[in-house]
Amino acid sequence: MAGRECYHCKQWIEEGEEHNCWTTTEKALTQDLSEDLQDAWERLRETAVSFGDQRIYASHNSIMFSRKSCYFFVRPKRSFLELCVFLGRELKAPQVRRIDRASKSKVVHVIQIRHRDEVEAPIIDWLQEAYELNDTLASKQAAGGARPTTQDRSKAKKAKAARKPTKKRT
Repeated sequence: MAGRECYHCKQWIEEGEEHNCWTTTEKALTQDLSEDLQDAWERLRETAVSFGDQRIYASHNSIMFSRKSCYFFVRPKRSFLELCVFLGRELKAPQVRRIDRASKSKVVHVIQIRHRDEVEAPIIDWLQEAYELNDTLASKQAAGGARPTTQDRSKAKKAKAARKPTKKRT
């Protein structure tokens, strides 16, 4: 029998058979959750869907919620859902376990969800704020013009250097 063993998942793959163990789905990530966590996950997803148009997809160990960019994602863990919300400001709240700067304009807040009842205000308000942040950042960028590319910046540096007078040696 011709075939090989996947170095990652150790599954035997027959010759010619397609295999991608990195591909995952929402169902695969949430199927082993406890009943309380399943309910909390369903409540989180329903809440996000109610905000409007977006893309929801699984990526490695996370389920991403995205408009132009990801505004929050969920990492299902054994005893909690790790909710990571991108906001334009730092929150000071007991629900927030950790805060990290994600970019110049975004701060990621890590929150642990253990029960459906935790998915209500203020967490829903923060998710809504994150959803709307994409619009705010897009309008700011449009008003200020597009950011210069690396190539544009290097051309500007070369032009500036060419304008500088050089010192003559005598």
